[in-house]
Amino acid sequence: MTVISVIIPVYNAAATLPATITALRAQSLREWEAILVEDGSSDESWQVAQALAARDPRITLLRNPGKGPSDARNFAALTIARAEILAFCDADDLWMPGKLASVMAAFADGRHACFGRIHFFNTDPRDSRTRSTVPSGPVSLPALIGENPVCTMSNLSIRREVFAALGGLRADMVHNEDLEFLVRLVGHGYRLQGIDADHVRYRMSPYGLSADLHRMRESRNEALRTAAMFGVPITPCAEAVHLRYLARRALRVGAPASVTLGFVLEGLGCDARAFLLPLHRGLATVCAAFINPVLPRALRRALFAN
Repeated sequence: MTVISVIIPVYNAAATLPATITALRAQSLREWEAILVEDGSSDESWQVAQALAARDPRITLLRNPGKGPSDARNFAALTIARAEILAFCDADDLWMPGKLASVMAAFADGRHACFGRIHFFNTDPRDSRTRSTVPSGPVSLPALIGENPVCTMSNLSIRREVFAALGGLRADMVHNEDLEFLVRLVGHGYRLQGIDADHVRYRMSPYGLSADLHRMRESRNEALRTAAMFGVPITPCAEAVHLRYLARRALRVGAPASVTLGFVLEGLGCDARAFLLPLHRGLATVCAAFINPVLPRALRRALFAN
């Protein structure tokens, strides 16, 4: 019996998809199905996906050419998936062997969606020295707006009926579509709660880092507008916390020093107290922004993991 449907949009992922599927097949929980949705790749993704699907009857391969990752996820989740629980994964990320078993155990307490801890890596999954933080208790709207603890769709599992009730992801968004969806999820009263366990190895792309960070901020405005519909104001405090999050992310992925410093200065201008506290996050971020050019990369990654 299939107990969980894994949704994997595939776009130009010929080089990384085999490792993603290998990690999926290594799960301790075996009763899963995987739906690969190829989205019009220009590389050999379709051929690679075909070969992988041929080796495991639990894998289904579909085409959804050029409609984007959100539409691909919606298509698979709302029309193809058979299980009551959905788990999303990107085609370049890796799951820990116990992720799906951990997820299924967590849903026993009635929560509507869940996530775990992320290990970040660049090229070698074994070299993931930095990790995300999993807060205790249900996630609130202010927490999502400030520093989204879910971080990536590869870390989200949700009841299919809840995903359907919310209409899925917004297909017109390329960045922060996951945040906008999570704001709707929590805003409508559904319980999103973390699991204190390692779930995902997240691949940090070395390309377009500064541009991606700025696009992330711009697209976050859509999530803020959604949050405002639920009575969550856009405050200088929340902006400062988010700018600190972007600055720490910039430090972690090696974005240009000017990008990091720009986020820090703007965050301090919004609300210096909110940016600086707690000191081990705020003050450390300010100091690192100024010494970033000479800070060893390994130390930078270790200090700003979450």
